Amino acid sequence: MSRSPGEIRYGIEPDLDAAEFRRVLVESGLAPRRPADDLPRLALMLERADLVVTARRDGVLVGVARTLTDFAFCAYLSDLAVCRAAQGLKVGQGLIAATRAAVGPQASLLLTAAPDAVTFYDHIGMPRVPDAFRYDRGS
Repeated sequence: MSRSPGEIRYGIEPDLDAAEFRRVLVESGLAPRRPADDLPRLALMLERADLVVTARRDGVLVGVARTLTDFAFCAYLSDLAVCRAAQGLKVGQGLIAATRAAVGPQASLLLTAAPDAVTFYDHIGMPRVPDAFRYDRGS
């Protein structure tokens, strides 16, 4: 079976390398909102996530969706990062679709959008949640 050059391949990668994750955070513009300079912390974030969905183009990681979930009722998509070079190729939508498929139809999917990404979620038709509350992290 042949693959088209540039085809985006989605997969579940529970052992994703923290340095590779960091590169996508930097190339997506999400690094300032994540502990991108703390590789051990990024490794813990990946290790303790319940689901890590990736997007690769010609074998190169171009997107990551990191989710905390019970696979039965709820799922929190904590990180959705797509390299700027792959933005506009529907990689974010693909990562969300693959995440929803992996957590199953019984689990709701929730995320908190970065301010610059709100229009993306509106554009793909993801419903807004009217009431949400949060404590910011200490560091």
